[in-house]
Amino acid sequence: MAAVSSVQHNPELHDYYKRKVEEGKNKMSVINAVRNKLLHRIVAVIKRGTPYELNLKNNL
Repeated sequence: MAAVSSVQHNPELHDYYKRKVEEGKNKMSVINAVRNKLLHRIVAVIKRGTPYELNLKNNL
């Protein structure tokens, strides 16, 4: 349900979802990809111990 809700309310994930569906991907397949993106964001936030930032700049 989090993936479906984020597709509806998060502009970045909404655009990603629309683009993939227009490319011909199965809707549930794209929802699974969104789930994976959310999971990676959650793990990154926990590992770094910092809040999520949409436009994070790499300081390398």
